[in-house]
Amino acid sequence: MRKVGYIYDPVYLKHDTGEGHPESPHRLEAINEYVDLIKDKLIYIKPRKATAKEIALIHDTYYPQEIMDLCSAGGTYLDPDTRCSIFSYEAATYAVGAGLEAVDRIERGEVERVFAAVRPPGHHAEHAKAMGFCIFNNIAIAARYAQKKGYEKVFIIDFDAHHGNGTQKAFYDDDTVFYFSTHQYPFYPGTGSREEKGAGRGYGFTYNVPLPAGTGDSVYERIYSEELPPLVEKFSPDIIMVSAGYDLHMDDPLTHLEVTTEGVGKIVESILKTKNVPFLFMLEGGYNIIALGESVKLTIEKMLTVSTTSV
Repeated sequence: MRKVGYIYDPVYLKHDTGEGHPESPHRLEAINEYVDLIKDKLIYIKPRKATAKEIALIHDTYYPQEIMDLCSAGGTYLDPDTRCSIFSYEAATYAVGAGLEAVDRIERGEVERVFAAVRPPGHHAEHAKAMGFCIFNNIAIAARYAQKKGYEKVFIIDFDAHHGNGTQKAFYDDDTVFYFSTHQYPFYPGTGSREEKGAGRGYGFTYNVPLPAGTGDSVYERIYSEELPPLVEKFSPDIIMVSAGYDLHMDDPLTHLEVTTEGVGKIVESILKTKNVPFLFMLEGGYNIIALGESVKLTIEKMLTVSTTSV
């Protein structure tokens, strides 16, 4: 059985998005109920608080202070979908810190794979802009931090139903970070066409698979078992990071894909088989709390048991 870490902290529940908002604390409460069923198999890890300097690995130097000031003043809407409250800056810095702590634990050999159950999510956040429920780009910052720790080549896989525009933009001209995304298209945020392949030395290191509404298990299984592995093999990453968004589930209220819980498991299994490197999964979307809890539990079970088939 693999050494799998699980990162969570109650601070994430303090990010108050307001009554009726789909990105609510109930998401993590549901996940924890399901993960508790397998807690004896996991290594529990507390996140640390990311510094403004660490957040600036991806974001504008002044952006963390701007968010902190807005939260300290009582909170506001950062865009039509993204609300911050008085404790949101603290929660967001610990969401970033989960990825940093995961990299540190992996580097020390304490764990091989980590699932970080965090909020707010991150993959829509751009250089100096919050959007799509996201404040800081958790996984992009983790990727840059990993590179500082010696993991030179990072492969990011994003299976959230929404395209990770912020993550793509962060590495669009970079040949050391490969960004692979499957997502409903056309759909929010409007990016992620097949033609978006990177720029400059990063051309060819962005790979989008836009999918129509109604896409289900069979198409996803083909993509992740046939299309993804050759890309990973050719790039030969030192670490693989996953934006784990469970709004691709057929029961999700915000999207129009038809992936089952079992289909999510097959996606995760295919990802884990691609290469014998460390894995970091960071939570993004997923708004049906039962489907979310079941899917995260299955993801972690796969992380515990699936062996890599390539080297």
